[in-house]
Amino acid sequence: MSAARLLRAGGAVAAVVLGYGLWLVITPGEEQRVKTLSQSSPLTAEESRRRTALVMQAMKDAAATNDNLATGRGAAAK
Repeated sequence: MSAARLLRAGGAVAAVVLGYGLWLVITPGEEQRVKTLSQSSPLTAEESRRRTALVMQAMKDAAATNDNLATGRGAAAK
């Protein structure tokens, strides 16, 4: 019974180590992540900046009002 428990525990540890090893092999390296995250195209970078500015403006507008804009039950919905 002790041997079976030891084999199960060893198998669990081996599965975790194997999973971690496969995860390390599959995930891209640091250079690839930086390249993917950075905006390599000026057009893509401009679109991203424009979208971020629109989201920030919407957040500022929402913060400036007491109406609940998320549910549509504000003063404009009445």
